[in-house]
Formats: sequence, structure tokens, C-alpha cells
Amino acid sequence: MKSIIVTSCILLIAFATQAQTAEGRIYNKSERVYDINNREDISQTVWHNDNGDRPPISYPYLREADVMWSRTVWRKLDMREKMNHPIYYPVEATKERISLVQLMLNALSEGSLTAYDAMNDEFSTPLSWTSVRNFGSKIDTIYVPNPDPPYDVEMKLVQREFDPSTVKEFRIKEVWFFDKQRSELNVRIVGICPVAENIDPTTGEVRGLSPMFWVYFPELRNILSTTRVFTRFNGNMEMTYDDLFWKRMFSSYIYKVQNVYDRKITDYTTGINSMLESEKVKDDIFTMESDLWEY
Repeated sequence: MKSIIVTSCILLIAFATQAQTAEGRIYNKSERVYDINNREDISQTVWHNDNGDRPPISYPYLREADVMWSRTVWRKLDMREKMNHPIYYPVEATKERISLVQLMLNALSEGSLTAYDAMNDEFSTPLSWTSVRNFGSKIDTIYVPNPDPPYDVEMKLVQREFDPSTVKEFRIKEVWFFDKQRSELNVRIVGICPVAENIDPTTGEVRGLSPMFWVYFPELRNILSTTRVFTRFNGNMEMTYDDLFWKRMFSSYIYKVQNVYDRKITDYTTGINSMLESEKVKDDIFTMESDLWEY
């Protein structure tokens, strides 16, 4: 009987001591209680570094000697497709979210990112911020009533800034390769290019699409990894633009594959044949990997 009483007293003292310790302990960032309505608290999680930023996911170590096969392809991401809406929206930046093109423009204006000529995807011709800023901007005329007699209507010239919502497409340059060390087919995105509507400044008519500039993707990843992107099924899920491209959570199709003529698929096929050729290039890439394991 005495042993039971002594054991009970020891347990009570232990629980009391633990409760006092729990009340007085200092919680770290990953354990603190946050306001569910304050999204700023959610960004402070264990996968951030000491500076509060999330570094991009590191690529696996790759030796040049281990790349036994590679092929460069170019893809188009149509912003009208529902799967690509997290890249296109919001049209106007909010406190928590920003569109991909606006994020790129902000980085270019700050000087933390370099733009390259849209006609050269080899990243050999850098562009100044002035050249990028002038893309799509135009001089427009508005009529303003004169507040003084005789209250005539005056015509004034105003500078219309570039509208990010006119970007209807993104182009991606990527390299598929087979790593014989890991015996797996892998891909690395090399560059990304926003494509905007070409609007006639006099009539306002859309005259097609024009590429704006190329950005070297490994340089862009440092910015993508610190920007949250919309998640469809879980609003509390922390996913960044870098995660989106890493997991390939976008819809696209191949419009060019490296070839001796340096031509696009539409240069030698039209209509439904272009779509079939695009699918054939994609199937050839994955078939190459599966053929390596056939005996």
C-alpha cells in the first residue's frame, strides 16, 4: 500500500514539474502558435534559413561523363489553360501573391535579375532595364476638360505602362538527359521567356504575340524559391514558384526540338500534324529511357 502511495506522489510531482517547465519554455519558430488570419506568420517555418528566405532545391550532383544522352526542347505554356492559372494570376499583385511576369519585372527593375534578347535564347545579349520597361508601353491621348472658361476640352499625351495581363504565354527551354550514374532520365530548365500580345497603338487591335525577353532560369530560381504560389486544394500548403517548376505542375507542349535546321515544328508541319509531331517528340524521349531496360 505504501509503495502505491509513494509511486502516485512521484508521478504527481513529475507531472507538475513538467507542466511548469512547459509553461516557462521558449518555443522556436516552428512550434509557436500563429494567427490563422495572419499569413506573415506562416512564412516562418523550419525549412527557411537564418535570413528568413528559402533557398532553391539543390540539383543532384552531376558529372559531365555521366550524361550519356541529352536533347534540348522548347515548350509553350498557354496561360488560358486552367493548370497554368497559378502562373498568370493575380493580374494585380496582392499582399500574398504575385503573377510570374510581375515577379520577373520587379526583379529586373531592382537589378537582381538579368534579361536577354528575346531573339537569342543563348543568353549572350543582355538587355537594359530601360529596353525591358519600354516593351509594350505607348503614348496615348486623352481628352481632359479645362476647368477655366471657356471650359474647352484639351487633348493631353500620357504614357501607358506595360500591362502584365497581356502576357498570354511563356516559352521554356529545357534539356532532357540520361544520367547513367543514377540510371534515370532527368530534365533541367535552362531559360524562360514571357510572350505578350502585340497591340496596335493606333487601333488597339491585337496583332499576334511577341516574345519579351529571355531569363536564365538558374538565376531566376533564387527569386522563385522565396515567392508563394497559389495551391488549389490546400490554402495552408507552402508551395513556391520553384516548387511548381520542380514538380512540373504546369501544362505545356513542345514547339521545337534541337535539329540541324534550327527550325520549329510548325515550319515543316501544319494543323493537327503539328500536334502529332509534338507528341511524337515527347514519346521518343520517354521511349529512349524504357528501351535501355529491354533485353
